[in-house]
Amino acid sequence: MTAANKPEWKHDSGEPAGPVLLIDGVCHLCHGVTRYVVKHDHRRRFSFAALQSDAGKRLLRAGGLDETKWDSFVYVDNGRYYRESSAALRVCKGLGGWRMLLYGLIVIPKPIRDAVYRWIAANRYKWFGRSEACLIPGPDVMSRFLENGLVDSTE
Repeated sequence: MTAANKPEWKHDSGEPAGPVLLIDGVCHLCHGVTRYVVKHDHRRRFSFAALQSDAGKRLLRAGGLDETKWDSFVYVDNGRYYRESSAALRVCKGLGGWRMLLYGLIVIPKPIRDAVYRWIAANRYKWFGRSEACLIPGPDVMSRFLENGLVDSTE
């Protein structure tokens, strides 16, 4: 990929970003996870974009992933893409502290981990709800989203 079409990897502050989490912008569980990560990411490592946003779709295309499939959040770091349980466990590792212990679950075979992840993902709207449009986050969360990382609710 050339520098001309490389995805934007900067916070709105202009500082280089670390890992990017692509989340389902209408999922209440995903909003909760985003708020949790922002609250506990004291080093401000993580940036965010909704899977449905221009930035999210651009990153999904860059990783060769289906930009219309929003059943998993995606962890993107240095051009590597992780989905399902692998993405969730990498977030735990990246947050540090006691959450790093959860990364030990990586020893469970991926098909088993991903089956549990997919079961939760398949029921997330039923259990946690969903919005008709992406919720607009507060300023503390908004500052962590990539440019064009939210879905325009006027579309």
